Amino acid sequence: MTDTRTTVVVITHNRCPELLRTLDRLAELPEEPQVIVTDNGSTDGTATAVARHHPGVRLLRPGRNLGAVGRNLAVRQVTTPYVAFCDDDSWWAPGSLAGAADLLDRHPAVGSVTARILVEPDGTEDPIVEELRDSPVPRPDWLPGPALGSFLAAATVLRTDAFRTAGGFHPRLWLGGEEELLAADLAANGWWLTYADDLTIHHHPSGVRDSTVRRAHGIRNTLWFTWLRRPAGPALRRTLHLARTVPRDTASLRAFAEATAALPWVLRERRVLPPEVEARLRSLEPAQRDSTARSYTG
Repeated sequence: MTDTRTTVVVITHNRCPELLRTLDRLAELPEEPQVIVTDNGSTDGTATAVARHHPGVRLLRPGRNLGAVGRNLAVRQVTTPYVAFCDDDSWWAPGSLAGAADLLDRHPAVGSVTARILVEPDGTEDPIVEELRDSPVPRPDWLPGPALGSFLAAATVLRTDAFRTAGGFHPRLWLGGEEELLAADLAANGWWLTYADDLTIHHHPSGVRDSTVRRAHGIRNTLWFTWLRRPAGPALRRTLHLARTVPRDTASLRAFAEATAALPWVLRERRVLPPEVEARLRSLEPAQRDSTARSYTG
């Protein structure tokens, strides 16, 4: 079942045991995909361990932590039409990469397909899956699954050329909700984003994470995206909603302060989305307000 259509890209930082487990799982896939790992400045022996245990993996070492831009660096090396992302604590199920490639082959206007996420060790569905499955975004009849307004980088296969043309992940956002801006730009370029319930990725959340920092980045990046791409009315509504609902603590205050300090950059880079793409995002607003999976906690 070797499938040469898709390359898997993984970013990692100081999670050597989790990364090796992920690479073990990817090595067992019947598709036998090429794998590229960007080691974002790890100091725990990650590079040496990957070279020893998985010599067939292409290892990139930029020498510092690039965050999500580590994926951009890897995609520069990709020669296949599709690229699948996963994190160092997640891995694709057998057959899912081939299934995603088949879907993209059949539907040339689809730019990305996001898989069902099972949380290990219990194999339960991630709470976000129900929201993806029941997405309210209007979709054309031909689209093979629900239309999405964004995607989850650790569970998505994209067209390599579409990713490159849209510019990849913005370096300023680093990590934490970094997908939203790229997803909107993909949609503005004419691509549809979809969810496929028959594709699966496993996620075994690492204990090596700073959830508070990630939350602060998520709030900041949400504010940046909102004012970079949304019209003034929806942007103001979302900003006020965040201000009312995020935890009243130092992390939230820092997120709003960082977002505000970058206002000159935001105004320079601001490019409002086409009306049809804005309509898709507006259709998501009630679900976003009521979502528990998207709440900024931690």
